[in-house]
Amino acid sequence: MPSPLTILYIFLGITIVLLVLILLRPSLTMSIGGRILALVAFVALPILCGVWGLSEHFERSKQTSFCLSCHIMEPYGRSLFVDDLTHIPAAHFQNHRIPADEACYTCHTDYAMYGAIGVKLHGLRHVYVQYLGTPMNPIHLYDPFNNRECLHCHAGARSFENEIHTPMMDQLKSNQLSCISSGCHDTVHNLDTLNKFKQWRPTE
Repeated sequence: MPSPLTILYIFLGITIVLLVLILLRPSLTMSIGGRILALVAFVALPILCGVWGLSEHFERSKQTSFCLSCHIMEPYGRSLFVDDLTHIPAAHFQNHRIPADEACYTCHTDYAMYGAIGVKLHGLRHVYVQYLGTPMNPIHLYDPFNNRECLHCHAGARSFENEIHTPMMDQLKSNQLSCISSGCHDTVHNLDTLNKFKQWRPTE
């Protein structure tokens, strides 16, 4: 059974062939059948391929490998393998507390095309600076990290809703107290200290 991506390429090929055929022989559109063929070639198939391609890319963009495919993100990838479990991303990634193949997306669900309109516009800006401009250095979040990204996994967990977190739960849920910048869990992607630690490598 061919993969969805292979089928998409087949549809793209058919679309191109039909478009070229109609452009080279416009007389085909003189009949009803020819007009239907033109409608399929110029409207239906391009829309189908566009929506299908966007859906495939949307799913692919959740992959950790996609996020780390940009050179500027390489140190963030290395921070997932720091052999020191006080580093929050490393502890979550290495112990599979989050899906390893969707690590970035799991903790940054409001990023780029997954967030609100303003966030989607930030995503378009990233595409622009990646190919036509200069990416920000160092990289930073546009907005403070939202506790929602922690709570969508930890809320309701027995190990989390304990005598430490329960008294401050309202502050955590309202972001009055940050999980990662209040001094509790503040070792995140500490890029300037990466070289001080060994890199953990999973056994093959």
